Amino acid sequence: MAAVLELDHAGRAAIMIMLLDEGQAQQILGELEPDELKILGERMCALGEIDPQAIAQTVSDFLVRTEQDGMSSADRARQVQSLITGAVGEVKAGNLMRSILPAQNRKQSYVELAKWLDAETLVTLVEGEHPQAIAVLLIQLDPDVAAKVLHGLPVESQSEVVHRIATLGGISVEALAMLEEVLEQKITETHGSLPLQLGGPANAAEIINKSGKDAEKQIMSSLTKANRALAKQIEAEMFRFEHLFALDTQSMGSLLREVDSETLVDALKGLGDTQRDCFFSAMSARAADGVRDEIEARKRIKLAEVEAAQKAMIEVARRLAAEGVISFGEDDDYV
Repeated sequence: MAAVLELDHAGRAAIMIMLLDEGQAQQILGELEPDELKILGERMCALGEIDPQAIAQTVSDFLVRTEQDGMSSADRARQVQSLITGAVGEVKAGNLMRSILPAQNRKQSYVELAKWLDAETLVTLVEGEHPQAIAVLLIQLDPDVAAKVLHGLPVESQSEVVHRIATLGGISVEALAMLEEVLEQKITETHGSLPLQLGGPANAAEIINKSGKDAEKQIMSSLTKANRALAKQIEAEMFRFEHLFALDTQSMGSLLREVDSETLVDALKGLGDTQRDCFFSAMSARAADGVRDEIEARKRIKLAEVEAAQKAMIEVARRLAAEGVISFGEDDDYV
């Protein structure tokens, strides 16, 4: 058994972590640097059997140390928000913290704000900035948004930004601070002339999809009467190509019979092998092998061609669903 006298500070810290419940321990470990986590992990694995005296002495030492050192107020608001978030979720925690903290103590995170902006706005904010700062931002965005931002940057800087992303490793506090400073400056400078785009058809579609079938029908009916063009934009976002993955074999077969071979090959060209399986499973083995061969034989095609083919399949699926030929199941809210 591990005796208390044999334990160094890291060993005693390992015991304290193992005394906590899993959620608390994970939260603490998540705050450590990689080298600290490595040391602590090694100690935890090496402890073996721990005698009761070692546990009691470790807790006692911890209490003595807290009595001597007290508790630092540094970054207290973040610590409190982290704990509340673990208890009630991010949205409720954010609302609670806004009511708890005095206004002067609230710190706007411009990186968090950037995650809500559209790609066009983000390009305007970061264009001409250091590739390192752009790379740090892109890895924190949704991949689709990040791709659009990258595409919107000058061609000569795109490869440098990708190189930075690929070799970034851990993000240092200094790198995040630099990004915060860049975004704060740009957003402050352009706020009067550059609207920060929040919401949009995609966000509206995501909310409607989660609101249930009855709410969807009522909302979309009212929207169509008020603004048919906007309703069509939202509908397009509500029904994505990924939704086809949920079709059962019979419905998938009905869909594939309505799609020409060239469109199918182009649409599947943009998918991974696992994602293609739901389409292949609705075909005969011979037909599936034929499509696989065509995909392999097809040279590289533009992303726009893949998206056009997938959109064509979506339109066919929407028509078949409206006709009652295919079904996405009782629980799907997007049809």
